[in-house]
Amino acid sequence: MQRRLGTAERADRFYGEQMLDHLNERMREFIGRQEMFFLATADRHGECDNSFRAGPPGFLHVIDERTLVYPEYRGNGVHASLGNIQENPHLGILLVDFFQARIGLHVNGRAEVVEDAELRSVHPDLPSDSVPGRRALVWVRVTVEEAYIHCAKHIPHLQRAPKGTPRDWGTDDQRRKGGDFFGAAEEARRRGGPAVRPSRERAHTGGPGGPVPPSDDPAAWRAHAERLLAKARQRREEGERTPFRGWFG
Repeated sequence: MQRRLGTAERADRFYGEQMLDHLNERMREFIGRQEMFFLATADRHGECDNSFRAGPPGFLHVIDERTLVYPEYRGNGVHASLGNIQENPHLGILLVDFFQARIGLHVNGRAEVVEDAELRSVHPDLPSDSVPGRRALVWVRVTVEEAYIHCAKHIPHLQRAPKGTPRDWGTDDQRRKGGDFFGAAEEARRRGGPAVRPSRERAHTGGPGGPVPPSDDPAAWRAHAERLLAKARQRREEGERTPFRGWFG
């Protein structure tokens, strides 16, 4: 895409000047001040999920220049992000300071789920929150692979609102959680029942090789790969402009 859009030189300059494989001192200080971040994960099929995390400053905790941890608080019980991490450890974190510096920081890496007691046995200085809804069920430990700036030019400058009614962390009170703001529950009532629960094994088309086989069937994966390779060779023989160059070419 860089070649197609004519940005390769600009991108190379960004890689060389702005992208690190660790968190430098300024990045670590920036992270320690933030009260929220956006979290991107995907399952083993590549289906994506984007979520929001918030807590007191420092809840995204810097262990060292290559390690971050954050607590998973009591939520809606779906655990979409944790489930994705169990299947696919790659994640992306975006922190944005809307109030002061008006700048952002991307952190990409590999994650694992760690029990609270296990992590505290190694890092006893981890923050411990007295608010029931902010007590860590488990932690996510992130090994940093990429860290780079998100430029300021399109980040709005926001102001903190005066403190109003405090949010109840961990509450099951639907009104305090936002109620049926988007009308989903009302739609379910009109349908006469709940929406269909998402299948844990969805049908994936897999492109020209057919449906993606189950992850625990090596023979089916081999056959799937052979079908893809045969299709690629056929396209090359038919004179396709971009020949097949291998899986990572």
